[in-house]
Amino acid sequence: MNGKIKHVNPEGLLKSPVFSQVVTTRGSGATIYIGGQNSINANGEVIGKGDIQTQTDQALYNIDTALKASGATFDHIVKLTFYIVEGQDVSKVFQTFQQVFKFSTPPSITSLIVSGLANPDYLIEMDAVAFLPN
Repeated sequence: MNGKIKHVNPEGLLKSPVFSQVVTTRGSGATIYIGGQNSINANGEVIGKGDIQTQTDQALYNIDTALKASGATFDHIVKLTFYIVEGQDVSKVFQTFQQVFKFSTPPSITSLIVSGLANPDYLIEMDAVAFLPN
């Protein structure tokens, strides 16, 4: 990526294999903002009702589809946010995340526990910001 995206885990902060503490972008390129993705497929059906892992897989698939439409890949994501419905097993979200997509360097990640989402069948939603260097 021509050195235009830099992942940093500075001394004094946790070094995690799952996320980066700081991601910077430099130079010209396109910033891609992907709105909240959940377990809805292209036909408008909720995939994996009651199953956080299946819903996480579908949401990640939707983000991957959005990235590809912009000419980007998961390696271009600089920020990812998970909105997880209260009572769900957060560790299953991260297990699925790590199994489904392999990052050369993980993005910065924020996870939030929420009381609910737009549809009561949704257990997770996620949004992303990516940077595609020229």
